[in-house]
Parts: sequence; structure tokens; C-alpha cells
Amino acid sequence: MTESLAASLLQQAVELHQQGRLQPAQALYRQVLELDPRRFDALHLLGVIARQQGDAAAAIDLISQAIAVDGAQASAHCNLGVALLDAGRTDEALASHERALALLPSYAMAWSNRGNALRRLGRLDEALDSYQRAVQIQPNYAEAHCNRAIILQDQGRYLDALGAAEHALDIKDRYADAWLARGNALHCLRILPEAVESFDRAIHLRPDWAEAYSAQGSSLQRLGEFAAALDSYDQALKHKPDYALAHYYRGNTLRAMGRREEAIAAYHAALAHGDNPETIAFALASVGAGETPAALPNDYVRSLFDQYANHFDQHLTEVLGYQTPAVLDALLRHVAPASELATVDLGCGTGLCGPYLRAYSRRLDGVDLSQQMLDKAAERGLYDELACADLLTYLNGREATWDLAVAADVFVYIGDLAPVFKAVHAALRPGGRFCFSVEAGDDADYVLRPSNRYAHTPDYLRRLAAATGFTVLATQALDARQENGAPIAAHAFLLCR
Repeated sequence: MTESLAASLLQQAVELHQQGRLQPAQALYRQVLELDPRRFDALHLLGVIARQQGDAAAAIDLISQAIAVDGAQASAHCNLGVALLDAGRTDEALASHERALALLPSYAMAWSNRGNALRRLGRLDEALDSYQRAVQIQPNYAEAHCNRAIILQDQGRYLDALGAAEHALDIKDRYADAWLARGNALHCLRILPEAVESFDRAIHLRPDWAEAYSAQGSSLQRLGEFAAALDSYDQALKHKPDYALAHYYRGNTLRAMGRREEAIAAYHAALAHGDNPETIAFALASVGAGETPAALPNDYVRSLFDQYANHFDQHLTEVLGYQTPAVLDALLRHVAPASELATVDLGCGTGLCGPYLRAYSRRLDGVDLSQQMLDKAAERGLYDELACADLLTYLNGREATWDLAVAADVFVYIGDLAPVFKAVHAALRPGGRFCFSVEAGDDADYVLRPSNRYAHTPDYLRRLAAATGFTVLATQALDARQENGAPIAAHAFLLCR
């Protein structure tokens, strides 16, 4: 009698659970456990409800009890893994998903959830492989396709990320996460109007989604639609007042609108809600509200150029009228360099200087903070070695290695150039040349402008060269690029060790 009653209650509970009626289902599962405290399904599914209600600790406890009753059920290990990931116990979550897969290798959901744990651990290639296994088993698994899009985005493979997000949407059109993933990919591909529309679709499906509003604001800001961007950030903060990134982006928009005091307040709000103090310090300095930092944070520069890599060359040359590599080349040729030099391209980016430098280099090395920029440089086939590192770390311990060091449009991200000059001097052989460009400053040795780029005065550079042991061979004024339709004045320098 007890067994039949427990079975009947369990069936009713499962039906209610499937209808999304969690509280009455929960009550019936508990009645089942009063009759049979070791009923696997009741313990397991009560744990699933606890997780659906946001109680990860209760979910872990209940599902663990179910596994103690029957440890051969792959679904229980998979659901335990999800609850453990919710609780931040990522290594344990991964182990649970792998136990599920040992029991049932064709379990697509476990493969996808395993990918989530691997992504949290920063093991992106393994996570991508796990999602791929999920969609091979279940091709119409929209969530796994969306997860692939997120990983591909993290890896800077924006076109692939766009394809994966659209595959998810082909399967499941009303899928907010996939619309957000699609928007993020479009944003990084600079297809900005479509990105804004994609974020709109995500917001329509999830109207209180602060992250989607903030992402939309970023695309609108790139389009120069500052008032609309500000409205998106305000919406994000309405739903998530402690969202530090939205406060920071809002500050950037206010700065672009010339609303300096409001920008300063937004930056302080970002800091108060946990943003990186180093990032906020240079943001405040860029509007003249703080001490000028010696350099921009490496993480900021790396993130900037990782996102920029796919369209960097076209944007610089076609939109900004970028001529610096050609000017530096002309400056070098004016003093007739040899044709068998060992050369290092500092902050080489995608290798725009490579074709010029290769012509008179027997060996050409490049270094940059952004691996995705380096990947583009490698496609040119011009460099003998490419390294992902900051300049000082790379140059340290490489005394008398090169005949020529070039830094085109790199020192706009470094204010205090004394450590760099010292490191380059040590890395050059006697008679070695150092050729670089800077944006032209006026009064202080270096200032951080609202563009988040440093400007340096020629007097500062001459004093620094003399103090380091360089001789100035030549200088040339140039227009570095266009900004809002106006040329940005710059200087090129050629020094000799």
C-alpha cells in the first residue's frame, strides 16, 4: 500500500514539475520521502527544484543523497555538477560531469555542462571540444551551439562565433542568450547596426537584462549615438545598480559628450562598485581628474587590441588615414640602414611595419601584448619570431641582441618612457638604431588625453634620449591619424645607440 501510494504521489509530482509548478511538486516529493526516505527519484528531483529556486546548497545536499542511494544514474551526476558550478565549486562540477559521461558517453547535456565547467576554469580549447561533442550527438541542441558561440567569442573567433549563435537561433528563435551572443560577435566584427538590433531582440525576450542593455550601449557608443548609448547604460543600471562595467562605460560616453563632471562621477561609481582601480585611475586622468599614470594597464591594452584585430588594418589605413609605418621607413632610409639587420618590431600588432622592415632585415622579430594581433601578423609570413609579452618583460635579459628597434604608434599607451628607453638601449648593439613615433604633446612631459592615448613633448624625448645614452639622428613631424575628422599631430624620432 505504502509503495503504491508513494509511486502515485511521485507520478503526480513529476507531472507538476514538468508543468513548471514547482511548489506543489516540491510538496508532493516531500510526501514521497516521508513514505520512503531513500526514494531516488524524489531526492533527485527535489534537488533539481532546489537548484531551480536558486538554492545551490540544498540542491547539492539532496542530489548527493540520491546518488548515495543509486550512483549509476548519469542524470543525477549531471545535475549535481550544475549545482556545484552554481556554488562556485568548479573542479567538483567538472568531476561530476565526467562521472555522468563515464556512465553514459552519449549524454549531450553532460558534454555541454562539462564545457561550462571547463570554460569557468579557463580551459577554452577543451570546453569548445566538449560543446562540439554535444552537438555531434544532438545537432539540434541550441544551448550547446550558443555555448560554442560564447567560447569562440572568448577566443576572438568572431565570425565563427556569429555562425554558432545563428545556428542556435535557427533552432530556437526566442533564445535571449543566443541573441546576446550574436550581438557580441557582430559588435566585434564592427557590424554595429545589426549588433544593436540583436541586443534589442535579447532585451525584448528578457527585459530586465542589464548585461544586454550595457552591450547595446557599447555598440551605440561606437556608432557615435551617444544619447542613445547613455540611455542604454541608464537602463542597465536601473536593473543592476551595482554594475561596475555599465558605470564605467557610461563614464566613457559622458566623456565623449563633453560632460566632464558627470563622467568623473560615473567613474567614481564604477570604482565604488568594484571596478579595477588601475582602470579607473587612467580614466580619471584622461579627463584631468587624477594623477597621470605611468602607462595604461596591460589588460586594458590587450583587451582593446584583441577586439580590434580582425579589422585593425582596414580601420587604420582606410578610416584613420594611418601613415606612420611609411614615415618611419622613410626616416630610416634617409640615414641608409644596412640590409642585413637584426630587427625587433616593438608592439608589432598585425605587422603593418613588417613589409618595410623585412626589406633590410636578415632577422625580424615582433612582440605584442595581444595574441590575436600576433596571429594576424603571423599570416603575413614576414617575421622570424613573434612573442606575446609586454615590452619590458620581452626586452629584459636580451642585451646587445638587435641592430634596429622600431615602435610605431606604441608609445601612445605608455606615459613614462624612461624604462623603455633604458631597456631598448641595452637590447641594441653599439651603433644600433631606435625609431619610433609619439603623439605631439604641449606642456607636460607626457599627458593622457581623453582618447586614452598619451602625448609626449619633443623636449622630453630629447632629454630622455641624452640621459639614456642615445644620439638623436633625425626627427620628423607628421599627422599620425584622423580623429573626428581632424589630424592628430605626431613626431617620429630616429636615435642611435
